[in-house]
Amino acid sequence: MAYQVIIPAAGQGKRMGAGKNKLFLEINNIPVFILTLSVFEKDEQCHGIFLAIHPDDRRQFEFLIQKYHITKVRALVEGGKERQDSVYAALKQVKDDGIVLVHDAARPFIDLPLIHKLTKVTEMTDAAVIAVPVKDTIKKVLNNRVIETIERSSLWAIQTPQAFRLSLLLRAHLKAEQEGMIGTDDASLVEHLPHPVAIVEGNYDNIKLTTPEDLFFAEAILKKRQNE
Repeated sequence: MAYQVIIPAAGQGKRMGAGKNKLFLEINNIPVFILTLSVFEKDEQCHGIFLAIHPDDRRQFEFLIQKYHITKVRALVEGGKERQDSVYAALKQVKDDGIVLVHDAARPFIDLPLIHKLTKVTEMTDAAVIAVPVKDTIKKVLNNRVIETIERSSLWAIQTPQAFRLSLLLRAHLKAEQEGMIGTDDASLVEHLPHPVAIVEGNYDNIKLTTPEDLFFAEAILKKRQNE
């Protein structure tokens, strides 16, 4: 199932504490965002990549994309203040009303079988996200006191990519813009239309690199995959 993918990459990743865009950090001597882009580069079903970036990082992105022979990048779009603004800016550059994915640049361990499963479900539903069942006990807390233990069986941790019919996601972003709504993710904007969003079960390797500790997990995942 053909698709295009938007990758918001304009954030500065302050929780990583790297003093620079965390996407330029390296795992096994390869920048994080290049590892992510490489997954889509090798997928024949991916017809284009749209990167939303901070203008100060443009030269570095252009240099690394050329260095690592990433050919599917169709546009480097100037990102906005919020992640939502960056995705919306990139969405406006996508022309064909097919399936569009939105994927975190800092999730380099997504795999092709899961992407293809997601796009098949999206073809039938127009909106689907990857998620994994929550493993930990979740408690609602107020003023440092537990007020409720949430039933875990109905809770899922949402990952990316998230996939939508382009026209549907554009409509969701337009409504959010008109109402001044900032969603927690793109799926929340689609839910607000309202429109149902399907769940595709993912895997726990698909982590987002957010803090320094995540880099150790990333190296372990790479090592595990190399030994498979």
